[in-house]
Amino acid sequence: MINSGSPGKLNIGFISTRFIGIDGVSLETEKWAAVLERLGHTCYYFSGQSDRPDERNRIVPEAHFKHSDVERIYNAAFSERTRPPEITNLLHQVRDHLKDQLAAFVRDFKIDLLVVENALSIPLNLPLGLALTEFIAETNFHTIAHNHDFFWERKRFLVNCVWDYLNMAFPPHLPSIHHVVINTAASNQLSLRTGISSLLIPNAIDFDNPPAAPDEYTADVRSALGVAPDELFFLQPTRVVARKGIEHSIELLSYLGRKARLVISHASGDEGYAYEKHLREYARRLSVAVNFESDIIRERRGQLADGRKVYSLWDVYPHADMVTYPSDIEGFGNAFLEAVYFRRPVVVNNYSIFDTDIKPRGFRVIEFDGYIDDNTVQHTRDVLDDPKLISEMTEHNYQLAKRHYSYTMLERRLQTLLAECFGEDDL
Repeated sequence: MINSGSPGKLNIGFISTRFIGIDGVSLETEKWAAVLERLGHTCYYFSGQSDRPDERNRIVPEAHFKHSDVERIYNAAFSERTRPPEITNLLHQVRDHLKDQLAAFVRDFKIDLLVVENALSIPLNLPLGLALTEFIAETNFHTIAHNHDFFWERKRFLVNCVWDYLNMAFPPHLPSIHHVVINTAASNQLSLRTGISSLLIPNAIDFDNPPAAPDEYTADVRSALGVAPDELFFLQPTRVVARKGIEHSIELLSYLGRKARLVISHASGDEGYAYEKHLREYARRLSVAVNFESDIIRERRGQLADGRKVYSLWDVYPHADMVTYPSDIEGFGNAFLEAVYFRRPVVVNNYSIFDTDIKPRGFRVIEFDGYIDDNTVQHTRDVLDDPKLISEMTEHNYQLAKRHYSYTMLERRLQTLLAECFGEDDL
């Protein structure tokens, strides 16, 4: 089965472990799909969990990184230096099943192009990466690998007994795969380590269309999140994982000397709850009010069983006095762009990708470099006390982001990728 290209509009199959929630990969997939649909193409989804429309979905439980067999393989792979034979056998069994399911997905939905979201760069699901690599190698199928993170960027993947599989499939070096990265460091390392060239497409937001004004549904957001009328509302719009550096946000509020509350929007996710426990204790020791609100901040509005309203993250941004983004490591900075989109002042740790890819654009932020010092605290106070300064900073940032990180940029680069796959005349 060799896919030679389809003229006109395409059926595009997105592949990942999951398409649900407000993690960065799911959010960026939604943006890519929106732009591709705007260009007239039709998007379909293959994953272990998804909230996409049923008629365009193929759910395969083994594609999720939390499937029992996949998790067993993962735990053995990244805790031992010698691989037990039964793990190798199980991996191949799951791989073969997934490869059959991928072939059926392509056949049933008449897929012309695969877009693989992180499943060929981060080895959370080893069998899925191997299945994709073998399927693409055997069919020469047109594929875009959208690589948000690579395994060598995460300490937890560097002690393992699966180097043979990592070198084969994370990422694979195949002629029909066009690799996309989201920052210049990833591009440099990918080329240096594997000889693979790539196209840089940073994260994007539809800056050509500003967010709608808050509606009646969100009028009670602050009270629902436990923010008192006389409290400053600092929003930490990230997952609770150690590389997000949330202790820096807690320290900032401790030093600030104002009545303030930190609201953390996301849950701990797939990396355990030890860090959340540490943060709760740390905040208690520093007498900082911190709310973990992932129960009522989700991907879309709704209602919990106990009657509480559920808000989207975008419902929450307009009500925050300031956004904290103190990450030590980020692939790009989706939450940073969201803060800019909603014209919120933002505190940013000078993480490496911000320093090399974003900061040179000229964004105006409250910046610190690895730790909160007196200058950071004073700058935060100065901004909070000057509404005119906030307006100037946030408007400047919005217009800058509109030039560099809009859907217009994304559309142009996706069209370039499609032309590389199918030729200029077909699209």
